[in-house]
Amino acid sequence: MTGVVKTVVPDLAGTGVRYAPAVAAGRWVFVTGQEAFDPVTGAADGSTPGIGESRLRREGEIVLAEMRRLLGGLGTDWSRGVRVDQFYSSPDAVNPYHRARRRVCGDHIPASTSVVVDRCFAATSSVSAGLIAVRPDAGQDAGHDAGQDAGQDAGHDAEAVLPPGAEAGGWQGVAPAVACGDFVFVSGQMASAGGESLDPRAAVPAGMRWGASAIRRQVEHLIVHKLTPVLDAAGSSWDAAVKAQVYLGDADDLPEFLEVWSEHLGGVPCALTVVPAAGFRIAGGRVEINLVALRDGAARRKSVVDAGLPRGAAFGPCVRAGDFLFPSGLLGVAADGAVAGAGTSQALDGLAHAGHVQAAAIYDHADALCAAAGTSMANAVRAQYFVTDVRDFPGVAAAWAARYGDEPHPFWCLQVPGPLPAPGAALIGDFWIYAP
Repeated sequence: MTGVVKTVVPDLAGTGVRYAPAVAAGRWVFVTGQEAFDPVTGAADGSTPGIGESRLRREGEIVLAEMRRLLGGLGTDWSRGVRVDQFYSSPDAVNPYHRARRRVCGDHIPASTSVVVDRCFAATSSVSAGLIAVRPDAGQDAGHDAGQDAGQDAGHDAEAVLPPGAEAGGWQGVAPAVACGDFVFVSGQMASAGGESLDPRAAVPAGMRWGASAIRRQVEHLIVHKLTPVLDAAGSSWDAAVKAQVYLGDADDLPEFLEVWSEHLGGVPCALTVVPAAGFRIAGGRVEINLVALRDGAARRKSVVDAGLPRGAAFGPCVRAGDFLFPSGLLGVAADGAVAGAGTSQALDGLAHAGHVQAAAIYDHADALCAAAGTSMANAVRAQYFVTDVRDFPGVAAAWAARYGDEPHPFWCLQVPGPLPAPGAALIGDFWIYAP
């Protein structure tokens, strides 16, 4: 189990797109972007509810059942999940999905992130979900603490992490983090109190017109009072952080977010992906952050991979840790510092021109990082695209096929609010790449 195995849909909805909905890399399994439509026909897949049943809950059950089927096909199951990410086209879809998740999957809820976006990949979908799990003999590839038997069942190595005095996330049953071997997967965290409202310490006092910033207060609260205690409880630290995904409710908050992040973590090499979001679970919340980290003292070490990317192509470094390469979120910024296709793509939207040329530039960056790390994009286990218009995805798919031929594409595409960080940017590419 040292290579990459992809489940393949050879002709997604009759389009010729070679889609990889699930990938096994060593003893890790990734399920990407599952939605309730038939991958062969493209039709909405059995989401019509019975009389008195919730359509949204039925949709969630279909998505979860397909995730479980894909996991089983690659030798694992939901009980060995370590991280689950969910994106919703409306807040109304969240509660029905979470109830379906509890019914279908029982008490084991991996580290979880739930964010509202503008739309999922299919116009008929209200939820798009993906999972990371380990296979039963995950001891060596998932990492083990010193003294553990490398053959030990890794299902028992995945454990919920609760900081002192903390509780799992209310009725959802989500722990703040799940530790598995050398890795820690931290759930999406907000500047909340009890998971139900904005923490007063993170709020701007009523009537205060300057001297305080909502995004600054929330990010600082998250770093100091939410994420640091979780890392401590997991036997980890900020020095061991390898990848952060940050969702911002207002694109204008990006400069101040980056300023606060740099003030606290400027000396920490951690891959960073920043994405606009349409909504969160907490009213007044402006930011949600999830993390992947190593445990302190882990046998695996992290290192920075530098390939001389153009300025503005990413907001953080590319980090190698264990058997994975974690680039920061990549933008299609060319060598001249401008977004590829600037001045041309808008007039050629019928070609999905922006998606094609920006994805090609992103693949240039990803290929350079892979070459520097001694791997390749054939080992991509998750290719997550955040686009401002889902109709640009055909250009992305065409760029993938032009670059990588018949290599199955483990894509996950979500439409998010614009603007993206670079002027004219149509997409962000966020990759996990196997690099044994």
